Amino acid sequence: MAEVYFYQLSRQPLVEALAQLLARALQNGWRVAVRGTDPVQLASLDSALWTAEAGSFLPHGLAGGAQDADQPILLTLSPQAANQPHCVMLIDSAALDATDFSLPERTCVIFDGNDPASLENARAQWRQATDCGTRAVYWAEEHGKWLKKAER
Repeated sequence: MAEVYFYQLSRQPLVEALAQLLARALQNGWRVAVRGTDPVQLASLDSALWTAEAGSFLPHGLAGGAQDADQPILLTLSPQAANQPHCVMLIDSAALDATDFSLPERTCVIFDGNDPASLENARAQWRQATDCGTRAVYWAEEHGKWLKKAER
């Protein structure tokens, strides 16, 4: 059963935090799906990840191409990612799906702690995860580092 990690952004832009988390996931040998809710936002992330400075190349693709199944990182709107991910990273208040709890490794919920709607959505997803017995861990940005704030 996958764990669900919650990452509250407070200072760092989404693309920078996402690049760091994706680099770490690739170092673990994981295939990743980044699931969003806005095709324009995903296209913007697609462009930004080519130039992200996470210290390494982040091979990725935008869902809808012929090579989706081969992508180490797939940016998608769908809960059924073609690249068979070990890890799913939810952005833009994308919904937790039942399949997210059966991933081999982890689901990450990345949310803007300065946006009340995003914060409330993350709280609801925390309850959803913990109510079904999934281990949930909450991380917050402090002084340029991720600090664990809660675990259940």
